[in-house]
Amino acid sequence: MGLFRKRSAVYLYDPESLSYEKYNPTFRDRVFAFIEYMSTSILISAAIIYLYAQFFDSPMEALLRKDNAMLQEQYELLDSRLTQAFDLLESLQQRDESLYRAIFQAESIPEDIRKSGFGGANRYENIARLPNSELATATTRKIDMLEKQIYVQSNSLDELVNLGKRQEERLQCIPAIQPVSNKDLKRLASGYGFRIDPIYRDTRFHAGMDFTAREGTEIYATGNGKVIYQGYRGNYGNCIEIDHGFGFRTLYAHLSTFKVRIGNQVIRGEVIGAVGNTGKSTGPHLHYEVILHGKHDNPAKYYFMDLTPEQYTEMIRLAVIKANQLD
Repeated sequence: MGLFRKRSAVYLYDPESLSYEKYNPTFRDRVFAFIEYMSTSILISAAIIYLYAQFFDSPMEALLRKDNAMLQEQYELLDSRLTQAFDLLESLQQRDESLYRAIFQAESIPEDIRKSGFGGANRYENIARLPNSELATATTRKIDMLEKQIYVQSNSLDELVNLGKRQEERLQCIPAIQPVSNKDLKRLASGYGFRIDPIYRDTRFHAGMDFTAREGTEIYATGNGKVIYQGYRGNYGNCIEIDHGFGFRTLYAHLSTFKVRIGNQVIRGEVIGAVGNTGKSTGPHLHYEVILHGKHDNPAKYYFMDLTPEQYTEMIRLAVIKANQLD
C-alpha cells in the first residue's frame, strides 16, 4: 500500500481496490511521528553545530584569538627589547670594570654578584597558569634579572662617584714616594717577584722591594694614613703597617727604631722609623711592601712623585733583575 500527501491530508493506496483512501492517523501515530521528526531535527542540528564549531570560530572566539595573537606579538617584541637592554647593560658593565674602576683602582665586582639570578622554584608559579605561560615566565625572569643587574650597576656608579669626589684625598693617600730618600740609598738590593732566598738558597716569591741603606737611615711614610701595626712580627722583625684607605696598605720591615705608634695619623713624607737589621735579614736594609685590596702589588709602580723619568726607568730596570734578596 503506497502513501502520498496532499496538502495536510494523508492518502494510502489500496492495491485491491486500486484506489487511494484517506488515512486518518491516531493520536499515538501523531505523537510518534512528532518525536521522530524532532529527534531527526535535533541530530541534524547538533551535527551542523559540531561541524561549524570545528571549522569556524564564533565572534567571541575570533576576537579572543585575535587578542591572543596580538599578545604573543607584544611578548616577542618585549623580549627583543629586553635583549637589547641586556646588551647595553653588559657594555656598561665592561666599561665599569676595565675603565672606570681601573682609573680609581677600585676593587672589581665579582661576576657571580653582577649576574646572579633569583632563587625559589615557586617564584613564577602563578604565571605558569596563564596563557603563553612559557613565554610569560621567560619574559618575567628576564625583567627580574635586568632589574637586579641595574641595581648592582647603580651601586657601582654611586661608589665611583664617591671616589671621584674624594679624588684629591685619595691622591694624598696613594703610596707615591720611595720610603728611603735617594740621597741615603746605597742601592736597590732586590725587586718584586721571584728571587733567590739568601738563607734557604731556593727560589721564593719576594712580595716587596729591598732598599739597602745605613742602619739608622730615616724611613718615610709613602702616603697619608693610619698606623695599624707597630712591633715585632716574625721574619719581618720590627715592622710598621699603615692603612692608607682606598684599599691601600704599606708595610715597612727590619726597622731598628720606631717613630710612631698604633693609631697615629701620618702624612706622606713623615719619618716613621729607621733602617735596621732585625728579623730574617742578612744586612741593614728596608723591606717595603704595597698591598692593594688585600693582594701584594709591585711597589715600583707607585714611585711617581720623587723620581725623574730617568730615575724611574732605572729603578724599574733594577727591580726586575733576578738578584739575591736580603730577607
